[in-house]
Amino acid sequence: VQLQASGGGLVQAGGSLRLSCAASGRTFSSYAMGWFRQAPGKEREFVAAINWSGGTTHYPDSVKGRFTISRDNAKNTVYLQMNSLKPEDTAAYYCAAAGGYFLAQQEYEYDYWGQGTQVTVSS
Repeated sequence: VQLQASGGGLVQAGGSLRLSCAASGRTFSSYAMGWFRQAPGKEREFVAAINWSGGTTHYPDSVKGRFTISRDNAKNTVYLQMNSLKPEDTAAYYCAAAGGYFLAQQEYEYDYWGQGTQVTVSS
């Protein structure tokens, strides 16, 4: 599975962005998907996860209620809608695919990673 993330950019605090992650391959719908982020000088952290069907999602408290992960298996794409953005959301955002898990929240559970897309939130 190859993953291509896009949609990052510069936005003011309180604004919104939608990230997309397009996957190659015909087995996309069998993978749990997730988003992580990494700010300069910090460890990569979990942002959102979704199961193969899109029926189950999970978020850390830091983004719960502001971010929404979704997927369109017909388009081999997973999305991250980010609302009410804060300067502390500034980071490179990565999508990832996990095989063999219903829902994955840990980095080691993910088999494939896309390149990062930069999100910068100005105050």
